[in-house]
Amino acid sequence: MWQKLAGLMGGSSVPEVSLALQGGGAHGAYTWGVLDRLLEEGWRIEGVSGTSAGAMNAVALAQGWMNDGAAGARQSLSDFWQAVANRAPFHMNFLQQIDPNGDAAMPASMHMMQALTKMLSPYQFNPLDINPLRDILQEQFDFERLQQDCPLKLFIAATHVGTGKVKLFENQEISEKALLASACLPSVHQAVEIEGEYYWDGGYSANPAIYPLVYDCKTQDILLILLDSFESGPLPRSAKGIASRSMDLGFSSGFLREMRAICQARNYIATSSSRVWPRGRLERLLGRLRFHLVEADDLADMNGISKLNASSDFINRLRDLGRNRAQRWLANNQRSLGHKASVQIERLFT
Repeated sequence: MWQKLAGLMGGSSVPEVSLALQGGGAHGAYTWGVLDRLLEEGWRIEGVSGTSAGAMNAVALAQGWMNDGAAGARQSLSDFWQAVANRAPFHMNFLQQIDPNGDAAMPASMHMMQALTKMLSPYQFNPLDINPLRDILQEQFDFERLQQDCPLKLFIAATHVGTGKVKLFENQEISEKALLASACLPSVHQAVEIEGEYYWDGGYSANPAIYPLVYDCKTQDILLILLDSFESGPLPRSAKGIASRSMDLGFSSGFLREMRAICQARNYIATSSSRVWPRGRLERLLGRLRFHLVEADDLADMNGISKLNASSDFINRLRDLGRNRAQRWLANNQRSLGHKASVQIERLFT
């Protein structure tokens, strides 16, 4: 659509955006579906910030973008998630057959794994640090080329174990280890060592990080693709529901604080009574931002255990849900890109 408009107007009206991709285990396939549909629109992308599964989507998109633009990005995302599904343990298929959401009775093997993670550390039950994702990353991504030739600005978040600070791996630092660090759940995998420092899942500190898209990218449009809903839901009362919600809150806290800080700063700028001096660079920078949001409201009723369900049927179902959600978003909001925000972040985050 944008390409046709550009031709009629005699110029380029294709919008440029930066993307913020949240993590969420297998639910990251939903983001794949969203991206798959959005990439059909011929958007220009400047920067991508991602954490955990969002980091995988970011690098898969970038890998394909180097090969064949948006079409290559779509193919690379598909290849990555199909590889994940093909490596899923066989019991995941039973999980899918029991309940499409992956929420019902878990196979005994999964119960055993959960029990192990509560009693033993990954240094004890997985001393060789076996991680099937490592092989997938090695097969799917050319990290040397990503470091040297990627035209997109990448920001992959991990959490420094010692300080709790967010570590952003940028283009020249993108590696197999950086991606494994971004998705390193400490109860399942050993901490990832990079240049003598140890890292855990980026969700503890930034899920995803927004500030690099604000300060290191020129585009004014930032699209948030979120897997956790921030609308108030029912109070969890079961042990499983409480544990799931507690984990979601823990992985959202850094992102929520960052968005609240942006909202408060923008509100201060808008309401400041002092107009003696012209606005400074930071005020202009924050004031010009246009936020957009694609939220996975389709996943609100899925329990946290479904994030472990990497069966092919479930992965493809999430992709289709994501594509449909993106289609609805485009119908309602695409005209806002390049002109105005399509979501009031102050309502959501303050």
